[in-house]
Amino acid sequence: MNRSQRTVLGTSTAALSLSVSALILTAPNAAAEPVDFGKGGGTEQQGGGDGNGIYAAARIQYSGSVAKKGGTGNVTSSDVNWTPPPCWYAPYLGAKDFKKKTSKDLENQLNTPGMGGHAGAALTEMQRHYEDEYGWTDTPGYKDYNIDKDGEGMFWAAVENPNEPDLLKRGSCNDLPFWVDNGDAPPPQYEEAITPEILAALAYQHMELPDTKVTLAPEANTKVNLPTWAWLDKAVFNEVQATAAINVPGFNIQATTTAKPVSLKLEPGTEDAETYPASGECTLNADDSIGEPYAKGKADETPPCGIKYLRSSGNGTFKLQATITWEITWTGTGGVGDDLPNGTFGNDQDITVQEIQSVNR
Repeated sequence: MNRSQRTVLGTSTAALSLSVSALILTAPNAAAEPVDFGKGGGTEQQGGGDGNGIYAAARIQYSGSVAKKGGTGNVTSSDVNWTPPPCWYAPYLGAKDFKKKTSKDLENQLNTPGMGGHAGAALTEMQRHYEDEYGWTDTPGYKDYNIDKDGEGMFWAAVENPNEPDLLKRGSCNDLPFWVDNGDAPPPQYEEAITPEILAALAYQHMELPDTKVTLAPEANTKVNLPTWAWLDKAVFNEVQATAAINVPGFNIQATTTAKPVSLKLEPGTEDAETYPASGECTLNADDSIGEPYAKGKADETPPCGIKYLRSSGNGTFKLQATITWEITWTGTGGVGDDLPNGTFGNDQDITVQEIQSVNR
């Protein structure tokens, strides 16, 4: 079935809401609520299933440093044009379970009073598509829902990303469920079929970076024109990993996304300040630390990473923003891998800046 024919089935008229979403897409989406795995820190998102154990469905399981309960993590992509996938196609049901679910739903809808016209015709054609391999002109269908191939593959269906705020994007995977033999790749026209790369992007979306506080000297309270030293020890500045995986009979893939800290950006919270270096961006040292700890006797030296405030904060404080840039890469099943856009995560720290008091004699 070519894409235009699939679109006619899935999106053209009221048949979209009556047939596709009610029969197929509602089940995966309704079951997309994440499940908390507790102390392990992992979460799981279902790609299908009705919660009654009637049939199996693909699940994405997250592990490593990820947000709890399947929520969006705290990483901000440095590329404003990059976004995680809003939806995808994933293994849904085996042949027998798919027939049990779909044929019943089709019959119920076809028997609904007033079901006629284009919507009823679309439902009838969909029924023929899954019951009769010759039911479509020039388009092969499935003989009796592929029952004779049960256990040899699965029907794949659309899954919405529950963390995608745009409803139109979230529902943009609107093709009818299609069959994929175990061990085979989905047909190339299904560009949104789940891959290690898509899993890597989802792991990125759920990744939780550590809430690292920059060490300052002087800490929290400093003086006008007195250099404030800033640093991050290697011990609190390690790489972070998050993994997303799907494991169902005949289909097992995963991807691990790794975030490695590369620099620290200091923004004083006022224009009346100087940063060291002048760009305000402190890069990694040879030992993977950033900056240099202050030590006694360095008061007159210029810090390799730090700030000098040029005026008092008065009765308030300046909000020093310390943002860490993380280099993001991924590796996945089959030895594939690549780079993802750098990520950032920052914290605000209140800084009190006082005038240096002097005594006139």
